[in-house]
Amino acid sequence: MFAIFFQELANYVEAGGWVMPPLIVGTIVLWYAIGFRFAALKRGTKRGARNLIQRMAAGKPPKREGVMVKAARVGLELQAKGYDPLRPYLDDAFAEFENSISQYNILILTIVLVAPLLGLLGTVIGMIETFDSLGDMSLFSQSGGIAGGISQALFTTQMGLAVAIPGLIVNGILNRKAQEMQLELAQMKDFLCVAPDDIGESSKPETPNNLTPAPTGAV
Repeated sequence: MFAIFFQELANYVEAGGWVMPPLIVGTIVLWYAIGFRFAALKRGTKRGARNLIQRMAAGKPPKREGVMVKAARVGLELQAKGYDPLRPYLDDAFAEFENSISQYNILILTIVLVAPLLGLLGTVIGMIETFDSLGDMSLFSQSGGIAGGISQALFTTQMGLAVAIPGLIVNGILNRKAQEMQLELAQMKDFLCVAPDDIGESSKPETPNNLTPAPTGAV
């Protein structure tokens, strides 16, 4: 079964010409980078930045680890050290998290843009071979002739689009998630820059000052 699969794959690569090996390597690198980004974008909690800080300040950390949980822990540790102003230290500490959630984004975009161009290059090479075969009036030649040229043109175009389209869609979803996390990290820094006492007080329900207790004899 595996022998048949690898034989079909080898025939597919051979039919596409020399453009196919770079496309296959690009596919492997692309999905490795996407998998890395997917793992790096784990939040660790569904809570928002404010709620997460309040719970961790109260000694109730989430059970799972993630970018938001690690950032909140580092931010609270810096706040406990009493740095003034705190913002530069938070910017330096959070830079690691901001870089990790955007890592490999440029590599993925590069592969997604280059893959269709490689497929187009294979298409042009296949059509050149086709017209050369037409000039020689050879339907089948040692290099493939008309049939081989058309096959190469179709296979490389198909492979280029098959690499680019799924990668573009998945990376778009990951970029949206990364933008949301970057916004939450910025909100977390703003919230950590307030006084430590405000963090504990903000989690308590507010009591309206304009309410007066009812008389004891009132019905």
